Amino acid sequence: MSECNHDCGSCASNGNCSTQDAEKEARVKVNTQGVKKVIGVVGGKGGVGKSLVTSLMAIQMQRLGYKAAVLDADITGPSVPKIFGIDKFAEVNGSSLIPHITKNGTKVMSMNMLLQNETDPVLWRGPVISGVVKQFWEDVQWGDVDYMFVDMPPGTGDVPMTVFQSLPVDGIIIVSTPQSLVSMIVQKALKMAEMMNIPVLGMVENMRFIKCPDCGREIPLFGNDDAVDSTPVMVLERIPLDTRIAAACDAGALETLDVDYLAETAKAISAGFSE
Repeated sequence: MSECNHDCGSCASNGNCSTQDAEKEARVKVNTQGVKKVIGVVGGKGGVGKSLVTSLMAIQMQRLGYKAAVLDADITGPSVPKIFGIDKFAEVNGSSLIPHITKNGTKVMSMNMLLQNETDPVLWRGPVISGVVKQFWEDVQWGDVDYMFVDMPPGTGDVPMTVFQSLPVDGIIIVSTPQSLVSMIVQKALKMAEMMNIPVLGMVENMRFIKCPDCGREIPLFGNDDAVDSTPVMVLERIPLDTRIAAACDAGALETLDVDYLAETAKAISAGFSE
């Protein structure tokens, strides 16, 4: 329905607004009432591994026996379908979309599941993109979900604000790399979360080091900078640069890879919410 101009006489929905609003409210309730916890995965800039952390958190929650879902809110740069090997269009049931269910049971909705080609660009302005994110929450039949992880685009713009204002976010995980500018980036994410009254569950430090294939020594990728340690955010886990992860994501087989990255973080977060 187009935006209301308050001229009921010229509107095709004249006299039906309250009915349509009630129907939408009922549909949204049915679609989302089974989602118990919503966790946003955020970062101040691109390339730090938000989509990887989002996907790993859903995978590890599934392995713990919880029902997990991923809402890919990075509309212009969606990578979650590639990580899970999803190459099908999203199915439709009436006025709602059906999330894709991966082999291990994770539910996924992403913009790339609506495009003709996965390389097609999304040339939309902020308000339109924010509207799509809201629809991914309201117009998708999520069913029973214990933990939904929302993969945010970088920064503190329209989409993160839409997620914080439209979804019942229970907390956020900040993702960063160990660079000297991390303190500034984390502070921005912290301040935004504080302004929106969203709890910060902690931070995942990605690409901390790489292991030497010969001796096993951990080699820092960004020098010996301790900027992350100086921030007020608790570090939940540190993930190395692992070529197996990169290969699995490229092959769409991350959830079949036998790794325990973020397994302890998933346990800690689930335990914290169950207290």
